[in-house]
Amino acid sequence: MSSLENRIEVLHADITTLDVDAIVNAANASLCGGGGVDGAIHRAAGPDLLAHCRPLGGSRPGEVTFTPAFDLPMKAIHHAVGPVWRGGNRGEPDLLRRCYLQACALCAQHDLASLAFPAISTGAYRFPRKQATRIAVQAVREALAAASQPARVVFCCFSESDAALYRTTLAR
Repeated sequence: MSSLENRIEVLHADITTLDVDAIVNAANASLCGGGGVDGAIHRAAGPDLLAHCRPLGGSRPGEVTFTPAFDLPMKAIHHAVGPVWRGGNRGEPDLLRRCYLQACALCAQHDLASLAFPAISTGAYRFPRKQATRIAVQAVREALAAASQPARVVFCCFSESDAALYRTTLAR
C-alpha cells in the first residue's frame, strides 16, 4: 500500500461517534437538518447547530459550509450539499466531486488532521452508489496528493455492503 492509501480508511460505523477532527454532513440545501445522516448529525450536535445554521441562508449543490461541531466529539462539521441525481448529464458528477475536494480543502484551511465522510448524495438524492463511490475515492486521492491536511480520511459507511464497495474501489 502506498503512503497515500495509508491515509484512507473505511469503517462501518456511526459517523457522529468517530475520533476525527471533522465530519462531513450530507446536508440538504437549507443546512437545517433533515433525514438520514443529516438528521443524525443535527440530533447529536444539539440545538446550537440548528441555531448556527439558520442565519447562514443555506447552500447550493457542490458547496461545503464549515460550522463548529457543538455537542459532537469532533471540532467541526463540513456541510456538503450534494447533487440530486437527474440522470448524470446535468453536472451531477462534477458537483459531487467538488463536495469531496472542498471538504478536504477546509481541513487544510482550519488545520484539521482527520476527516470522515458519509456517502454523499446516495440516499434520498439517488446518486448511483458505484459511481458516487468512484468519484469520492478519486477526489479524496487527488486532495490528499495535493496537501498534507487532512492526514487521515475515513469513509464512514452506514452499511457493511457500502463499506465493501468502498474497499473494492480503493483496491483498484
